[in-house]
Amino acid sequence: MAHELYTRTNQKIYFAGLALEAMDKAARGTAMNAQALQQAEREAAVFHLYGALLGLCHEIAGFYRLPQANAATAESMLTPASLEGNAIPELAELVELAQHSQTWLAQLLAAYAALFAPPRAPAKPKGDVTQPLIQAVNLDAQPPAELEREELESWRQQLKVLAIRFREGLSEC
Repeated sequence: MAHELYTRTNQKIYFAGLALEAMDKAARGTAMNAQALQQAEREAAVFHLYGALLGLCHEIAGFYRLPQANAATAESMLTPASLEGNAIPELAELVELAQHSQTWLAQLLAAYAALFAPPRAPAKPKGDVTQPLIQAVNLDAQPPAELEREELESWRQQLKVLAIRFREGLSEC
């Protein structure tokens, strides 16, 4: 493999695609562990999408010769502080996307961070001996939904389009 920064980004986008294909295959399968296979591929896709984002950050930092060119996390590069003294439109766009929780990039960062969070039991109401034994249950409180393949594929496509657009702007004439 060439030792260009863009190759890592491309590789991670491709690996995310492979994980999504395997996730589809597991969803259609009838194996006893199909649900576990789907979860494993879902997590692999998130992992590779994050790696592609980090690769894109490295591409931008490498092109502009930024001191964060060897950053170990995308989050360390996607802060408003990283823009101080630098007028880098590509990085500014990524920072803007990362700062708003409803954007695909912020959701990707949150999904990646959730991979490392310990499992949590659902909160139970505290018992009060003065209350009756029958308790009302709130049916509106649903557990967080698993990421769907379509959403992950959407993130992958948006990251791919962003990388291509940024590369066109980063090309030296």
